Amino acid sequence: MAHNARKGHGRKGEVRYRSQVLSGRNKRWTKVNNKDGRFMDQMAKKGKAFKGVRMK
Repeated sequence: MAHNARKGHGRKGEVRYRSQVLSGRNKRWTKVNNKDGRFMDQMAKKGKAFKGVRMK
């Protein structure tokens, strides 16, 4: 499981079984669960992607 390391050491590992896609309608990144294909979350800011999540 990915987690944030101690202060100043950055992210440790990747976020597994998830990816993100850019929505063409509203230009926001949406997180997708790779196991069942469900949408999990959407970024509040336009154009800003989730950290540590694979892009499609």
